[in-house]
Amino acid sequence: MSNQLQNVIKQQQEQTDSLSDREQKDEDIVQLVGFIVGNEEFAVPILSIQEIIKPIEWTKVPFTDDFVLGVFNLRGNVLPLIDLRKKFNAPQAEFDDDVRFIVIKVGEELAGFVIDRLTEALRIEANSILPPPDASMERDAIIEGIARKDDRIITILKINSLLKTDN
Repeated sequence: MSNQLQNVIKQQQEQTDSLSDREQKDEDIVQLVGFIVGNEEFAVPILSIQEIIKPIEWTKVPFTDDFVLGVFNLRGNVLPLIDLRKKFNAPQAEFDDDVRFIVIKVGEELAGFVIDRLTEALRIEANSILPPPDASMERDAIIEGIARKDDRIITILKINSLLKTDN
């Protein structure tokens, strides 16, 4: 085999190895969307988010948990609206220009969640996400893990637990 052909084969192999390394690194990255509720930063997987909208009119529904503000109509779909401040026992505040409804797919359901403001899209290495602290079993039901980004600590939420009424 000529030296030139060997060089071409070697270059192709290096490119293939490099590509598989990048693919492996991409598999080890968790993509999240960060947001603020109260004084804390939280995140959910980016693929669970259907959309993020400015607050729209909602209707109060009687006999629901206090963290359920009511329901709202989003393009013909009636969705529950959950106030994460109330759900997380954070001090209440008036809606300002930063408040958003984040529409998340939870199992087969869609639901809206009130957040104080968005922070950013996050890419965090999976091995840098720590398990929830042992301090509270109830919190384990809703916390997927804890991540550190620069000097911030971000609580990653389990989206399938956000609608449950017992946490």
